[in-house]
Amino acid sequence: MTDLAQYKARSGTFIPVWTLEIQTLPEDTDRILDAVMAVHPLGYGRYQRNASISASGRETSQPTAKSTTDTHVADFKPGSTETYPMVELKISIERDMVVLEQVMDAILYVHHYEEPVIFLREDWVSRAAYDPESRNPNRWWNNGRGLPARTD
Repeated sequence: MTDLAQYKARSGTFIPVWTLEIQTLPEDTDRILDAVMAVHPLGYGRYQRNASISASGRETSQPTAKSTTDTHVADFKPGSTETYPMVELKISIERDMVVLEQVMDAILYVHHYEEPVIFLREDWVSRAAYDPESRNPNRWWNNGRGLPARTD
């Protein structure tokens, strides 16, 4: 990927981050985010606890003999296909190894799986050169619609 460190548009810049995409149960996203927040603010501009959570999907696997499933589930047959609900929880952090280690330790401690699926990517994320008093007609505070309805 191109090094965007020199990118400087009137509208903003890009900064290097690591993106973590964590597959988890839909009901566990807040627990994971709370654990991460204990070690990192998940900042994005002037906001904290920033994450995206996908719509619910499915994950599938075939646990082998001596897997945790084989060890703890009565009458389990190794090699059987299992399918469960899951979401993808996506967060980003600065590219700092100490921060990554702290965030991963927090996630792995609270995740329900012993071997959670977590993807790590090197990304560049935008940072807007914005003014909260902007008169831009497209901003939510100027567009006549306001913020969208909350889902919480």
